[in-house]
Amino acid sequence: MQIIDLSHTISNDMPVFPGTFPPYIKLTNNYQKDGFKESSISMVTHTGTHMDPPVHVNPNQPAIDSFCPAQFYGPGVVIDCHTLVEGEKITMKHLAPFRKEADQADFLLFYTGWDVLWGTEDYFGDYPSVDDDIIQYMLDTRKKGIGVDVIGLDPITDKLLVHHKQLFRDGDKVIIENLTNLRPLLCSSTRK
Repeated sequence: MQIIDLSHTISNDMPVFPGTFPPYIKLTNNYQKDGFKESSISMVTHTGTHMDPPVHVNPNQPAIDSFCPAQFYGPGVVIDCHTLVEGEKITMKHLAPFRKEADQADFLLFYTGWDVLWGTEDYFGDYPSVDDDIIQYMLDTRKKGIGVDVIGLDPITDKLLVHHKQLFRDGDKVIIENLTNLRPLLCSSTRK
């Protein structure tokens, strides 16, 4: 079995959502002085590759620690959207070639290729984002979660987080943001 890490490395100088404090990692103990190594870490929960739980946008919805462990695993499918350009929407047209797998999956992961911009200002630009039909499909098929290789599920200009709120209406889903390395998970027949 091959294991592929889909997360960005946490560091003091990593990109963060505009206006968010960057992580602060400090060595607090070292081998020479203390005989062991230990560090302190301070960061917001929206740092790097992370999951948004329903409480992220609604104080009356579940937090990440209230989900049972089964919420975080299950079959997933990577939907190839790498041909999208800045500002384009991910639609059911993109999901159609993967519909059979998507119907059976618990998680939908959308590969836009935007993760190659990680560490640049362009990463926070007008990245591709899902449309209302994708959100409705997620709700209708009772998926556990959705993942994207961009900074957020909603466009960066959407301060109301409309898709977050729609997806979280039942309090039973997670959103995974800032994924990376999705390309190797594509079917070989869909790679370009």
